Amino acid sequence: MDRKSVVHARAGAITALAERQHGVIAVAQLYSLGLSETQVGTRVANGWFHRVHRGVYAVGHARLTREGRWMAAVLAYGEGAVLSHQAAGELWKIRRSRGGAPVEVTIPRVRGARSRAGVIVHRIPTLLAGETTIRTGIPVTTPARTLLDLAARLPRRQLERAIDEADRLGLCTEADFAEVVNAQVGRAGAGALRSLLEEHRAGSTATRNDFEERFLALCRKSPLPQPEVNVPLLDYIVDFLWPEARLVVEVDGRATHGTRRAFQEDRERDGRLAVAGYRVVRFTWWDITRRPAIVADRIRRLL
Repeated sequence: MDRKSVVHARAGAITALAERQHGVIAVAQLYSLGLSETQVGTRVANGWFHRVHRGVYAVGHARLTREGRWMAAVLAYGEGAVLSHQAAGELWKIRRSRGGAPVEVTIPRVRGARSRAGVIVHRIPTLLAGETTIRTGIPVTTPARTLLDLAARLPRRQLERAIDEADRLGLCTEADFAEVVNAQVGRAGAGALRSLLEEHRAGSTATRNDFEERFLALCRKSPLPQPEVNVPLLDYIVDFLWPEARLVVEVDGRATHGTRRAFQEDRERDGRLAVAGYRVVRFTWWDITRRPAIVADRIRRLL
């Protein structure tokens, strides 16, 4: 193979690897593909490589996706590094995106490897094999391990929501939670996660939006008995249900319930539920935000 063919083949290999890694590549990988330090520097100078972190480059252009930023942060800390905490929660889709937040990475060593601009590094003595995996090509803590890490910092309700979402997505089982908690006894987050799981059934309070979340918070603050959330009933999913009282509460946002068709469908739904023996009460955003005491009193009387 002549020199031109070698250069062309090498460029293709670099491009293919970068594409599998969300547009980024580590300098150690470039060396393994046959580039020298000088050749790397030349490609930086001519604009093919763009430095993201020391030893990590974006290939072709400097615009990175969120996944590219995550992958670059993991590559910056070498073998054994994994995406973790908030960033891992976002990757697993059990936490909402926090745009502009630093990328968090965990590495299995206790010294060295300081945090960098835009990256927070967590150093621990060891990461167990069963606590890491690969998702969309990115090394990351497993969902159960991610939730244990988040348990050390999240308020209780936010942790409940993350657990509920993991359950809804089929990412964790009770056995997964038990395994990670038992393996990390004494570690930050383990006690909080164990305590919450003793009182909270995964998936039982999986709200779909902020409106439902506000209503659930109202029930807890009042306090009212805990309703079941987003429950299959007849052919529907009802927002909140107290089974023993056969009481259904629907929270109606204007965006989804404000059209003539939605109005008619809601009445058809309420009628079918009434025939089946359920009382349906509807509250608006104005009800829940402006007169929560009246809402709570009305539900208390119905129960």
